[in-house]
Amino acid sequence: MIHPFSFNLVDEAWLPCVDAHGTAQTLSLRQVLTQAHQLTALAGDSPPQTAALHRLLLAVLHRVFGPKDEEAWADLWQAEPFAADELNRYLDTWQHRFDLFDAEQPFYQAPDRRVRAKSVISLSHDRAAGNNATLFDHHTEDEGEILTPAQAARALVTAQVFGLAGLSGIKDATFTDGTCAGGIIFVIEGDSLKETLLLNMIMYPPDPDMFTHTGADKPAWEMDSPFEPKRDMPLGYLDYLTWQNRRILFEPETLATEVGVRLMTMGPALRVNADILDPMKHYRKDEKLGALATQFSEERVLWRDSATLLSFQERNSLQTPKTLAWLRLLVEDTVLERGQLFRSMALGMSKKQAKVYFFREERWPLPLAYLTDDSLVNSLANALDRTATLAFDLVQAARRVGMFLQIPEADSKKWGELNSNAKIAINDWVAYTGLERHYWAALDIPFHTFMVDLAQKEREAVMSAWFTTLRRAAREAFEQAAQYAGTDGKAFKAVERGWDHLEGRLKKLLPREVTVQN
Repeated sequence: MIHPFSFNLVDEAWLPCVDAHGTAQTLSLRQVLTQAHQLTALAGDSPPQTAALHRLLLAVLHRVFGPKDEEAWADLWQAEPFAADELNRYLDTWQHRFDLFDAEQPFYQAPDRRVRAKSVISLSHDRAAGNNATLFDHHTEDEGEILTPAQAARALVTAQVFGLAGLSGIKDATFTDGTCAGGIIFVIEGDSLKETLLLNMIMYPPDPDMFTHTGADKPAWEMDSPFEPKRDMPLGYLDYLTWQNRRILFEPETLATEVGVRLMTMGPALRVNADILDPMKHYRKDEKLGALATQFSEERVLWRDSATLLSFQERNSLQTPKTLAWLRLLVEDTVLERGQLFRSMALGMSKKQAKVYFFREERWPLPLAYLTDDSLVNSLANALDRTATLAFDLVQAARRVGMFLQIPEADSKKWGELNSNAKIAINDWVAYTGLERHYWAALDIPFHTFMVDLAQKEREAVMSAWFTTLRRAAREAFEQAAQYAGTDGKAFKAVERGWDHLEGRLKKLLPREVTVQN
């Protein structure tokens, strides 16, 4: 019997990209890889999807090109496109395993007779299904949803690595987190998609300190059964990049004149060992809990931790991303130039108790000089420490205002002497002013310039310019907050006391200004 449906990812358009002119395009797997030098970026429907699609492409490229050592990596870097003949040979060989609706072995899918068919809406975290509230879409599980084959393919790749732990409806079998569900995926961006992919390609097979490797390692689509042998330790990096965390099977149908997917089955599959450290994540060491992947914070932009993320000396840092460690080696051996400038992209989501709270995508510059110059990283850390200290001082100044607004004889009172109700009221007022939010927002764009200048210009002058930026941001944030104090004599005195505290701290914390030399 001939299967009535087919959508082969090798030659059907399903990968969302941006070309050199900034135009969005949807391309096939073959097109993306052979035209990667002419494309700017891979851009999924969400940050997790963008991360998942990058990792899929990396698995293909590692399988085809290695690279086995620095010299092989350098050859790939210097070539304008990826070698089309090698890519096409591989894709033609395995094309039958990339059909989304293949009757025998559909791509990234497997049946599970233990579960019933349900709406595909539960495949995506931005849909309202199960524990998830609606994030960006207003479909619900009861209403259902219809996915095009391209949408279904992207959602499938994402679900296999970003799926969350939880109940499955099967006795003694629960869903476990996918390999990317916890922590941030760090992607180094170049000026083209080809550069981006190469900048995230570590040596393959990897050294043992990068990732465990066995001779049986291969991507999931090359395996007759990706679930055999039953295991929680990957066979190698390719097995890990394509780890099958769920048994998902689409039920395609003809809807009007188009093929679509409304229903699927989904059951739990491979659980990855918790001791596995992802080469694209940053980890810190906790004395009790062991390795903890860096997470997004709703209140905190990630560039505030950029010095820690770049440090290979950090005491509490168990692992800087192995992709960065590999680039560090390439810079040390002059395969890449120390003066080159790329970008760091952080992708992922925040979750708690099988529920997604938000998606996040952040970018900041990455001058390669930071990878091999510990003193440069220390200077960055020093600047960020002062930036954070000033944020604390700014809050203290605003608290002074709040004390004089609400506490009689505040001149004779210290913060520690106030009762809990007074502290709560003052802190609520400070939060209401948006003081910290305004301060950090004012620094977001200037920080990008500062990070590049610190690596390329006279360091003392650049630091001084950053301190000038801090002064301005702190004063403007305080001035905005002071408007909430009122206009009477009491408010005037309260604001005056706050200014006195802030200016005193600025003098102690930040050195005098020096002109930057271009």
